[in-house]
Amino acid sequence: MVKEDKIASIADLASFCKKNGFVFQSGEIYGGLAGFWDYGPLGAELRNNIKSLWWGAFVRKREDVVGIDGAIITHPMVWKASGHVDSFTDPLVDCLKCKERHRADNMLEDVGVENADALSIERMDELIQKKKIKCPKCKGDLGNVRRYNLMFRTQVGPVESESSISYLRPETAQLIFSNFQFVQKINRMKLPFGIAQIGRSFRNEISPRNFLFRDREFEQMEIEFFVHPDEYNKCPFMDEVNELVLNAYSSENQLKKQKMKKIALKELVKKKIMKANWQAYWIAKQYYWFIELGVSPDNLRVRQHLPDEKSHYALDTWDIEYQFPFGWKELQGIANRTTFDMTQHMKYSKKDLQYFDEETGKKVVPYVVAEPSQGVERAFLVFITDSYRKENSGTKDERVVLKLHPKLSPIKIAVFPLLKNDDNLVKKSREIFNELREHFETFYDSSGSIGRRYRRMDEVGTPYCITVDHKTIEDNTVTVRDRDSMEQMRVKTDELVNYLRELLSGKIKFSK
Repeated sequence: MVKEDKIASIADLASFCKKNGFVFQSGEIYGGLAGFWDYGPLGAELRNNIKSLWWGAFVRKREDVVGIDGAIITHPMVWKASGHVDSFTDPLVDCLKCKERHRADNMLEDVGVENADALSIERMDELIQKKKIKCPKCKGDLGNVRRYNLMFRTQVGPVESESSISYLRPETAQLIFSNFQFVQKINRMKLPFGIAQIGRSFRNEISPRNFLFRDREFEQMEIEFFVHPDEYNKCPFMDEVNELVLNAYSSENQLKKQKMKKIALKELVKKKIMKANWQAYWIAKQYYWFIELGVSPDNLRVRQHLPDEKSHYALDTWDIEYQFPFGWKELQGIANRTTFDMTQHMKYSKKDLQYFDEETGKKVVPYVVAEPSQGVERAFLVFITDSYRKENSGTKDERVVLKLHPKLSPIKIAVFPLLKNDDNLVKKSREIFNELREHFETFYDSSGSIGRRYRRMDEVGTPYCITVDHKTIEDNTVTVRDRDSMEQMRVKTDELVNYLRELLSGKIKFSK
């Protein structure tokens, strides 16, 4: 019987990713820079696959969502209007002895305080004193908690002055809001519709932690979905999602110290736990996107923000959370932002950004009923964490395998000659490799024993390996090996491309 172990800790995950060239710290030869990461060939491919699959599912295949690609640095008034200049902060506490700076809510969570980021500064001070929390570096006493703005400031132009100050964007949403009217008019979009963006964001985190989970540079995949303010419950697609079952942790469950519940989406809507049909629809679509790409439903849940936790502008906010080795943590936030953002930008820009409703002949302020906001890095973490297996059958033959969904796998196909010194096998292998790489992400390997090569490909998530042997020379068939079952079968070389395409698309299952 094969025993399967999952990844034990975030440190083990970081070590695994570095060993296999997925991710490593930026500037490591100089000691590295906290909160910044570089991605190797496999990591870059996996990131690109994640973004492409998300964009395909939620933009390219939909009539009601269009995409933009906004600038990383924009007019500083965008960030004044959004509230980031004045209130985009985290709680900071200084060590009075060694002067090291720490994030106060993280320190409280480390000693068991739930949802510490929702607490007031005063309450954090009280709990730090009550729980006798000391500096983790030198065990010195801590000062009072204060607010610290997370935005990276920069200078635009050759002259440094107050008027030349701008910021690296801390999120992608505001570029969507400030460009709303142009995008809506040029594409002749009618409410309801969404605007999507994938791009880099920057936050000067006090204490980056948990590998890729909290970074200073990261990438977001985000949609702002706009509706008429009177029609946030008029979602025509509810039949697609009503029967879907989610692990739900409502604010009521949390306040009463109850456990999360497995419940159909239609029940969450019927009981008004989810307050807007359009928001419920987008929560379900994003939640099941992960499940369709192989993430275990047992490791996912939706959690409603508590009344004192949600942003002041949000009517209702839900997080899709994943059970990481370090606990349940936010994977994606989906907020009902109402008309707050568009109203703010109209106020500060003095421009009329209202939507003209042709049916009624009236103007309305666009209402953001749902904001699916997803970090690429957190999705990356989820897919690797959930697919990692260490298999041990009680022998010395331990196998580490990433059971990634084939659509996510950085390498789809590996091609091996059985013997690297046999010219006929190498030549035939190269021919097959060159043909397959026209259609799939394909890797060629002739180094080491065939068993060792299989293991290397298993560890980086390659779903299928092709071995060219002496029988190939005789009858033009190759051995195709399945990563998950390790079973093998013979396939004719002239049928190989179509066979692999159907396997990778899920149209057929691997069978001997």
